[in-house]
Amino acid sequence: MRISELLDAKQTFSFEIFPPKGEMSVSQATQIADELMRNDPDWISVTFSAGGTGGSANTVEIAKTIQATGKTSALAHLTCLGSSKRDVDRYVERLKEAHVENILALRGDRAPGREVIDFTYASDLISYLKDSGLCVGGACYPEGHVECESLERDIEHLKKKQDSGVDFLVTQLFFENDDFYRFRERCARARIKAPMVCGIMPFTSVKQIQRMAFSCGASIPSKVVRRLVQAGEDPESQRQAGIEYACEQLLDLAANGVDGIHVYSMNRPEVGKATHDCLRAAGYLGARP
Repeated sequence: MRISELLDAKQTFSFEIFPPKGEMSVSQATQIADELMRNDPDWISVTFSAGGTGGSANTVEIAKTIQATGKTSALAHLTCLGSSKRDVDRYVERLKEAHVENILALRGDRAPGREVIDFTYASDLISYLKDSGLCVGGACYPEGHVECESLERDIEHLKKKQDSGVDFLVTQLFFENDDFYRFRERCARARIKAPMVCGIMPFTSVKQIQRMAFSCGASIPSKVVRRLVQAGEDPESQRQAGIEYACEQLLDLAANGVDGIHVYSMNRPEVGKATHDCLRAAGYLGARP
């Protein structure tokens, strides 16, 4: 099912997984997806690869497996830096052959050898994909893109994505809900009306939150630091503190009527289950507050 249609009908709940690297096989990745599907997500997104390099074959294969179950919809990521129109056309054709209807159009991280060919910005890719017949999503950044010089300029870029025809938006992770609420107000003033799905990452260790915050520019609030200090050096205590904090974020977001909730599960089914259980216990899953 198209994600835009789901967002019209309900407050969606979804997960993200990433394709295998190193020793993890595709079959192991699809097993993770199968475990996540036990939590009845409306859709599962599959990244193009960690850092946006390569991985397109695995992305399509995993998305195809998810879609074929008939239990949920798949969202396949696509980055455009280093890609030609011909590359994109081939990728879209593989998605259609796999009956995957949803694509998330991203610029991708800058890296040596990944230069502009036919697409400079994600909005260029969104515009190109609108003729594909797919449901096209884009990214948005509650605290501003890490490379953007100002929040005002970032909103201008987001408006261009909407003008290019984006069907929905998924936020970069954030750890302070007020950052999202302020962002939502700025978007409303700029007449950005595309549905916004809030991306939340339950941190599972000090190293993980440091790495993710540095790579995407997300702020780490003092209350998160306090949780980590209280958790001490024990890995299990750190993991539990992160899941509890994420659940508090999710419940607040759901109560404040966000369009959808997206959990960056980091390929950990137990994290996905914990977030599902907290929302279900509060009666939010599928509801439109």
